[in-house]
Amino acid sequence: MISFSHEVFFEVATHLSFSRAAEVLFISQPAITRHIQTLEKNYGASLFERKGNAVLLTTEGRLLLNYVVKGRELQRQLAFDLSKQEDIHQAKGSLTLGTSTTITLYVIPPMFSAFHQQYPNIELTLVNRNSENILKALLNHEIDLGITEGKKQLTAVKYQFFISDEVVPVCSARSNLVKRKTIQPDELKQIPVALRERGSGTLAAVTEALQKCKMSIADIRHKIVLGGTEALKNFLLDDTCLGFLPLRSVVKQLKNGELVKLNIPGMTIQRAFYFVQRRDSEADKLNQLFIKLAKGYNKKL
Repeated sequence: MISFSHEVFFEVATHLSFSRAAEVLFISQPAITRHIQTLEKNYGASLFERKGNAVLLTTEGRLLLNYVVKGRELQRQLAFDLSKQEDIHQAKGSLTLGTSTTITLYVIPPMFSAFHQQYPNIELTLVNRNSENILKALLNHEIDLGITEGKKQLTAVKYQFFISDEVVPVCSARSNLVKRKTIQPDELKQIPVALRERGSGTLAAVTEALQKCKMSIADIRHKIVLGGTEALKNFLLDDTCLGFLPLRSVVKQLKNGELVKLNIPGMTIQRAFYFVQRRDSEADKLNQLFIKLAKGYNKKL
């Protein structure tokens, strides 16, 4: 169905970069160029145009991309449907899952292992990005299924509840904040606070909690921003300021006393994680197979 040259075209078109496509496919950039030239010769049309250092799709390129996207989806579903006829556990196919940091680090690994043990011939790929970029990757067909924190009003995607989680204020056991039983929300305007980067679900949850206290992120003057849950946690272990982290990410550190959970009245932060699918793939059988296993696995915990 879809030739390797079409796969090359898809990667170049998705990233609008010949060099990035070469990295993803583990082939040389000259090889990428040869595959594109072969397609252009077959179709009798230019698929890309260069403007300075930028690579853009031509009208013909955009048309081909639409068909390649549909073809890749059909090929993936066909491979799965044909191979599962005699034994579902021998099914073949591929699943690329995109998840936010908390889910990537603390939830999905054992579920991926359980899925692999039941369906060993299905290729699994896990992509870790913040919630905002997971949505972009899903709509760009870079991933088959996503898990994000919270919902956005997008008609192109469908959400399905997965699990809930709590975000907690913590600090190092060496911090002077430990001596205080309670910190009032208004005091966050003076206390040094470390936060996740823009686009993260954790930051969105903290922002919403602050709004309930008639505050905003802008009110926190002494803020430090770090990208990624582990980066923020490791920073807090070495520093003395306050930070907000998913409870799942600090269970070990709270238990051994390295970090201490603080009390901020009115700032109990609960958030929900959702499976997110494109509207045109919500009936995808491979996606549904993983969703079913993940939900069943979570109930056992």
